[in-house]
Order: sequence, then C-alpha cells, then structure tokens
Amino acid sequence: MPKAFIYATAKVIWTFLFYGTDNNENRAHVHVGKAGVVDLGKIWLEPEVEIAKKGELTDKQIAQVLGIAKRFQKELLEQWVKFKAGEKVKSIKVKE
Repeated sequence: MPKAFIYATAKVIWTFLFYGTDNNENRAHVHVGKAGVVDLGKIWLEPEVEIAKKGELTDKQIAQVLGIAKRFQKELLEQWVKFKAGEKVKSIKVKE
C-alpha cells in the first residue's frame, strides 16, 4: 500500500494511500485514515473531489480530509498517475 500523501496537524496525522488492487480501477481515488482506523475512507479525486466511502471517519473528519484533498488535488492526481504507471510513489509530507 503505497503512501501517497501524509498530512500532519498538531492533533492528527492523516495518511492518504493507494491499495495494490486500485490499479484495476480507472477513476482516480485515494484511501485515507489515521492511526487506529481500520476501515479507511475513500475519496474520488476526479472529476471532482468527493467522498466515495465513509469508512470509520466521522462527518467532521470527512470534511477535514475532503478539504485537504481539494487543496492538494493536483499533487494527489500526479501521485495517482505514477501509481497507475507502475512507478515508485514517494510520499509527499505536509505539516500544518
């Protein structure tokens, strides 16, 4: 599961990643969670950023990760393209 993006705040570290089986899907998306979360959320990255699957995330957390995904949509899509091409995905790290 390549980690595409790590976003750290004072309270939480959000990890955005791809599953190996995601390579079979054509619509760009990313899975997101934090430490202790087993059932990750899923966010579509195109045509617009929107929640695909809530997972264990609360409504407040969904709003937060959607905001992050919208803010860094370009970078996440670039990571998706690398992943789909079979290239190594190096985590982008952002600290708030």
